[in-house]
Amino acid sequence: MNITPNLRSTADYQAMDAAHHWHPFTDTGELNAKGARVITTASGCWLTDSDGNRLLDAMAGLWCVNVGYGRDEIVEAVARQMRALPYYNTFFHTTHPAAAEFAAALAEVAPSHINRVFFTNSGSEANDTVFRLARVYWDCIGKPSKKVFIARQNAYHGSTVAAASLGGMDAMHKQSGLPIEGIHHIGQPYWFGEGREMDPAEFGLKRARELEAEIDRLGEDKVCAFIAEPIQGAGGVIIPPATYWPEIQRICTARDILLVADEVICGFGRTGNWWGSESFAITPDLMPIAKGMTSGYVPMGGVLISDRVAGPVIDKGGEFTHGYTYSGHPAACAAGLATLRIMREERLVERVRGDTAPYLAAKWEALGDHPLVGEARIRGLIGALELVRDKTTMERFPDEGAAGARCRDLALAQGLVIRATRDTLIISPPLVISREECDLLVERTGKALDQLADELTREGALG
Repeated sequence: MNITPNLRSTADYQAMDAAHHWHPFTDTGELNAKGARVITTASGCWLTDSDGNRLLDAMAGLWCVNVGYGRDEIVEAVARQMRALPYYNTFFHTTHPAAAEFAAALAEVAPSHINRVFFTNSGSEANDTVFRLARVYWDCIGKPSKKVFIARQNAYHGSTVAAASLGGMDAMHKQSGLPIEGIHHIGQPYWFGEGREMDPAEFGLKRARELEAEIDRLGEDKVCAFIAEPIQGAGGVIIPPATYWPEIQRICTARDILLVADEVICGFGRTGNWWGSESFAITPDLMPIAKGMTSGYVPMGGVLISDRVAGPVIDKGGEFTHGYTYSGHPAACAAGLATLRIMREERLVERVRGDTAPYLAAKWEALGDHPLVGEARIRGLIGALELVRDKTTMERFPDEGAAGARCRDLALAQGLVIRATRDTLIISPPLVISREECDLLVERTGKALDQLADELTREGALG
């Protein structure tokens, strides 16, 4: 594989970046003061920066590089497509082979009650599409009053206005004057953070039944849909108790509410099945997708649409006045088709479920014995560690987020990319990660925890 060499020094790239590039979810002043890390090449599960450091990427980019970096099959598929047809839109009664092929391929791997996809360019746009499409559905079946969405606190569904409103991130809402009208939030199924005084099963039911109470408060005739990730990713890899999703499904079915499973992170094998919905045995009406859809090689998103929703909208809705210039972009569809081909040929979903996930889980859960770890949890290849000041009482650190950020940085110094959400460390490695790389991931996380414990002990900051 030909790699373009660095044309400038690290300092030159950092200066250019600081002068002209505004980063997402970043304190720009703070970043510019220390300089951005410059990633130049990648292969498999490994990144290389402009100073030649190799880093094990335990976040698969941003939850998305499922088949790993450097897959020539994807690059060549995109190049072939761009030579043949670099772009054409899917407006004006037009399609192209890549869009038709990819739509059919997605329907093959989707749950059996889902046979259509609406293409977008990101997960945020997918959830904006959900916001409109779900409302149109109820119009089409003669229930136009059903417009209200219910979502969860601390959920993340994207950064566009509707998607950020559906999400329950306080910082995003405060900064932007959100949520917009017609969106309400209930509690999250975060047992470790909010329910340890209860049995997990009891807590799961309690949080699920908040949905029914909110439907009653708002009026069933007003509520359009409930949206949630099977596992909350950016919120801190919050894996709900086993009782949670069956009760949510029961409520949505009984109360005639659309169930939207945001599969942007959980989809495409992350939880050991093709879909997080399968892992929790739920039957969603709409499934926003992105990230692993193209393994991050080309931006793309979409909404998988159940027959229940598609039928009335197609039969009675007329024109759906919604879409994007790049919906079904040929190069993105080519990347998606190549990604699905790799996943099937290498049986990556089966490999995660039967081999890598159980292997990593045993080692990851053992980190729960560390003095700084209150809980270690994992499902498939998505996991978290809860950092605590006192393991006996499970007391948190007073400066929320500081310990997590320090541990993340210590891991980076070990050559490991993990993420910190407040004082929760989270991982989501590529699905192609090997057992040996799982060993390194856990070993380097353990070393970072040990270093942090030593530092905090010297500072007198532990319980």
